[in-house]
Amino acid sequence: MICGNWSQNLAKINLTKNPVKSWLSLLQQHRIIAVIRADNVVTAREMALAAAAGGIKLLEIAWNTDRAESLIPKLQQELPDCKIGAGTVLDIESAERAIACGCSFLFTPHTDPALIAKGLENGIPVVAGALTPTEIINAWQAGATAVKVFPIKIVGGIDYLQCLQPVLRDIPLIPTGGITIQNADKFLGAGAIAVAISNDLFTSEVITNSDWTEIITRSQMLIKKVQPYQNQ
Repeated sequence: MICGNWSQNLAKINLTKNPVKSWLSLLQQHRIIAVIRADNVVTAREMALAAAAGGIKLLEIAWNTDRAESLIPKLQQELPDCKIGAGTVLDIESAERAIACGCSFLFTPHTDPALIAKGLENGIPVVAGALTPTEIINAWQAGATAVKVFPIKIVGGIDYLQCLQPVLRDIPLIPTGGITIQNADKFLGAGAIAVAISNDLFTSEVITNSDWTEIITRSQMLIKKVQPYQNQ
């Protein structure tokens, strides 16, 4: 549920490039971000193509993926119906390079006000990482478009999100770290605006066997699981 006062964040963003409302609308429409991380750029590309073929429209390429800087624009051309973002962005230099290569959004595992500002200056939504209530509020006040609650599994998962929701309901939260095909809908039911999933979608066995058809199937299963929450 998103009902907070957006004025401070809106003032920091060039609305002609990538408005906050448009990004939040995409999150509410799709609810899923597939997180792709691989040591080989060929594997990373196949992962992304398979997830997209299964219906996932928001794809995050971890910046420490092999040749992420060239992969992001390539995927943006190959998958025009998808939004391709950069994740695991740790510093200003990486953010500048990710923005220059055409990423649609940035995910960080931490909160760095300068990094958030860099994204906003360029009209790029920034989802900053935080864990405790204090950290989440600090990320939001620094201008984060949404807050990545990471790693949520080790602090209670769905139960933790349910505790946060009554007091932080005006802040769009995206839990990561421990999201599975089976529990994704439960996180959305607990108040998350979207979920980011990696290991349970791209299992080690599937990657080892290059079983891209299985990723398509798993993506379709995930879409079906969260469908009741899409476009709400």
